[in-house]
Amino acid sequence: MEKSRLEIKVGLFVMVGLVLLAVLLIQFSKGTSIFRGTYELRLHASNVGGLKQRASVLLAGVQVGNVSGIQLAPDGKSVTIFLRIYKDYKIYHDARFVIEQSGFLGDQYVAVIPTANQPPVFQDGANVECEAPFNLQEVARSASGFIQRIDETAKKLDAAVSDVRRLVLNEETLTNFADAVGNLRAVTEQATNTVASINALVATNGAQIDLAVSNVVFFSRDLISLSSQTHDLISTNGPEIAAAISNVEASTEDLKRLMDDLRSGQGLAGAVLKNEQLSTNVQAIAANLAITTSNLNEFGLWHILWRHEAPPTRTTSPAVLTPHATGQQ
Repeated sequence: MEKSRLEIKVGLFVMVGLVLLAVLLIQFSKGTSIFRGTYELRLHASNVGGLKQRASVLLAGVQVGNVSGIQLAPDGKSVTIFLRIYKDYKIYHDARFVIEQSGFLGDQYVAVIPTANQPPVFQDGANVECEAPFNLQEVARSASGFIQRIDETAKKLDAAVSDVRRLVLNEETLTNFADAVGNLRAVTEQATNTVASINALVATNGAQIDLAVSNVVFFSRDLISLSSQTHDLISTNGPEIAAAISNVEASTEDLKRLMDDLRSGQGLAGAVLKNEQLSTNVQAIAANLAITTSNLNEFGLWHILWRHEAPPTRTTSPAVLTPHATGQQ
């Protein structure tokens, strides 16, 4: 009888120890404590990566719950993550949920990143959008393509450098470049000498240059004064100048009209120029007038009028009559 009681006591002791051990394991593991109240949040993400059930939920680095379950959507395009959050912690509606990883090869967890903490707070059963985790393999694939493009670019760059060495950095090109540098140095020296000569010329002829500049200044002032006076003269005598220009235009028109009459043979001058016989007669009359004037100057008027004998006359052309003969007739 005593032996059976002892076995019962030992059995009860072992059972109580196992229960306490299970409670301690649950308490110190990633599972939710059975002594704290929780509420559920449902995260929706396109990919959970390596997130597992009972993973931690950290708010600003402090564990505020764990992952109670992961469920794939019927369409297979999204995943629903069930979170058990302790009631002691309030998560505001503007918080961000991100799946992150502790270290490079550590376990993944759900990070809650608070922002402005604008109300309201999430209640039990709320649906929340979660950002996809960092996919190292996808990054590696992208990096592989990027490295391949870099390799192709490096090959093209190597070919370009080879072309530059072959076409640009050859002996002939370098020789021509050296000659060009030498010519540039010579031109620079000549320019330096020219500048020095100009400086010396300016230094030795400073007084003359100052005088020339002063003369230019005075001439500019006089020119400005003359321009002002001319402007004043034109502005004050505008009507007279306009009338003079009109008179010149009228005179030009009259002269043009007279020249047209001469060309057409109108008037005395036109008739003389147009009629050859009349022109000859006019020339003969002019010659006779010249001889008469000469005789008057030589013998006088009374000697020509009262003398019967003809005075000596100058030889003239047969067409011209002497003044003495004309007086006898």
